[in-house]
Amino acid sequence: MAYKNFTVETDADGIALVTWDMPDKSMNVFTAEVMDEIDKIVDAVVADAAIKGAVFTSGKSSFSGGADLSMIRGMFSMVEEERAKDPANAVKKLFDGAGRMSWLWRKIETCGKPWVSAINGTCMGGAFELSLACHGRVASNAKSVKLALPEVKVGIFPGAGGTQRVPRLANTQDALQMMTTGQTLTPQRAKAMNLVHQVVEPDQLIPAARQMIKDGLKPVAPWDEKGFKAPGGGIWTPASAQLWPAAPAVLRRETSGNYPAALAILKCVYEGLQVPFDTGLRIEQRYFTEIVQTTEAFSMIRSLFISMQELNKGARRPAGQPKSEIKKVGVVGAGFMGASIAYVTAAAGIPVVLIDRDQEAADKGLGVSQKLVSEAVGKGKLSKDEGEKLVGLITPTSDYAALAAADLVIEAVFEDRDVKKAVMEKVEAVLPEGAIFASNTSTLPITGLAKNSKRPVDFIGIHFFSPVEKMMLTEVILGKQTGDKALAVALDYVAAIRKTPIVVNDTRGFFVNRCVLRYMAESYDMLIEGVPPVMIENAAKFAGMPVGPLSLNDEVAIDLSYKILKATVADLGENSVDPRHMELVARMVEKEQRFGRKNGKGFYDYPAKPAKKSLWPGLKDFYPQKQAQEVDVKVLQQRFLVTIALEAARTVEEGIVTDPREADVGSILGFGFAPYTGGALSYIDGMGVKAFVALCEKLAGQYGPHFAPTPLLKDMAGKGETFYGRFDPYGQARVAA
Repeated sequence: MAYKNFTVETDADGIALVTWDMPDKSMNVFTAEVMDEIDKIVDAVVADAAIKGAVFTSGKSSFSGGADLSMIRGMFSMVEEERAKDPANAVKKLFDGAGRMSWLWRKIETCGKPWVSAINGTCMGGAFELSLACHGRVASNAKSVKLALPEVKVGIFPGAGGTQRVPRLANTQDALQMMTTGQTLTPQRAKAMNLVHQVVEPDQLIPAARQMIKDGLKPVAPWDEKGFKAPGGGIWTPASAQLWPAAPAVLRRETSGNYPAALAILKCVYEGLQVPFDTGLRIEQRYFTEIVQTTEAFSMIRSLFISMQELNKGARRPAGQPKSEIKKVGVVGAGFMGASIAYVTAAAGIPVVLIDRDQEAADKGLGVSQKLVSEAVGKGKLSKDEGEKLVGLITPTSDYAALAAADLVIEAVFEDRDVKKAVMEKVEAVLPEGAIFASNTSTLPITGLAKNSKRPVDFIGIHFFSPVEKMMLTEVILGKQTGDKALAVALDYVAAIRKTPIVVNDTRGFFVNRCVLRYMAESYDMLIEGVPPVMIENAAKFAGMPVGPLSLNDEVAIDLSYKILKATVADLGENSVDPRHMELVARMVEKEQRFGRKNGKGFYDYPAKPAKKSLWPGLKDFYPQKQAQEVDVKVLQQRFLVTIALEAARTVEEGIVTDPREADVGSILGFGFAPYTGGALSYIDGMGVKAFVALCEKLAGQYGPHFAPTPLLKDMAGKGETFYGRFDPYGQARVAA
């Protein structure tokens, strides 16, 4: 029988090789059609007496990344449509749909013939759950092989048997750690956890898988054997008596109770280990149906799975522009940012010219890449040869003539208009016609900088975040005269270095920094009110922020915040900055000489390692302190999230951000805005714009007019609209993802 997405070949030993290779796809993904074909293949293998067993593998460089976007969208669309017609039936349909993959994998597991999964690359989500349902698992030892159940990162959990098989193979603590964090495993780590049976050289993958069947692999899962006991003895053991009372507390410490899916994993494992396996699958199916209906799951899947993939694939790339072939990139400014930009560019295989005022400074910038390469080699992420090749792609120099063949030049010099103007003149003197010039400015408007350019149509902003090699986001900023070609080249470059882009129109601070500055400004207000600093930091973390605002300010540098405040006053007048904020920051910088982490003194003290940083005790003497019982921590949490979301809404109202996907993805990747909300605009949509406006008005009455809802929000509240409805990124009148 012929299949669209699979080939099935049976050798002389009666072993069927099932190869998954979807046409017109760079990676195999699960679709309804794929599931149907797997179902038919299992039936065919069972029905053919000549087939003794089957090996499941991929014909691509990766095994599979999991579910297809259309499959996820279809699930949510079905729920919305059915809810409108028949709410009770909607839940039943969702329950049945949620169990489709789980029971298909169970069919493989109990079909009576042995199956072996031969894993040759990325194997995540449902694909790893499929592999766990096979009776044998062999993984290649190639560095590209990554195994994970990362569903919790997008608001759901492994719902195709993952919560039942992993803790029946690995010890419970490792199983919980893996699933509640979504951590990625190497083949070696997976083998140590008993999730993989063998790790072999890439060219031995299929032979090893076949040999398992030849050696008499039993077509029965361990939990289907009589007398099976989970590793460690299951739930009712002394070890479990220590683990389980602590597990919810540890999870709450890590998540502040903001991620329902993570708690559901604990419930699935705890309940599932006390019952027969099939009952455990039903328990998992029940919890999955419950979780997938939560606002957190809907918002996180939309932003962190669907929207992120769409942006990575060029959702904002202008139509009609040919794909750019970027053969050489110039980076001007070999300081830490510029040097790091050069590193990620070279890591993508693109030759880089790294320029600074003299050869010594340029060589120092190259040293940043050499250090990063050395660390990567030490961790086994790069081979020595790969590291040498990467460094060899970077040419440090002080000669601007070396830019003559560049397709794109990025300046990353000091945040000063005059300095940037001087660099632009030197670059444009040698830059070939049609090449693009980009500024890595973090706050200066692109349109203003472009006034110094002879060809503003080819001038654009590409704002990186520090540390460049770790941060996934870049802001691509359009000046008023920026052309489509410049945007296309910028997005092609960002794709090449494997970052996620958001495209924003020009304004001071663009999108991310405007939101970050609001976050830090709210912490200034709280300090001035006398809220104890430790409560400020903890409230932010309880709200879902990865870093407290005072800690973040230290990382950014308090003296930089001071410069930004002064520049804002210089450009926009005295009323543009709260004088109390200026007084606070000026005191920290001028009187206390506390600049942040960079000089070991900021809102925190930074002692020598291994001691940890701690809040500076002197901060409590700045303002009369409130007693803890006088402070409502829940309100502090609301203030942080609302002030950021309000700023995001303002950028939409001002036309800075035109696509809600970019505000959401940008807020999460740029500064970690509470990921469980799905991002700053999804936070508003999730509670309802009307409820958000009411909350804003309440906070404005208590804490100041900066919480006042904008005219856009009031209009949307009155009309019952959402951001994804009014500013539909798909050009259709629908709210569902």
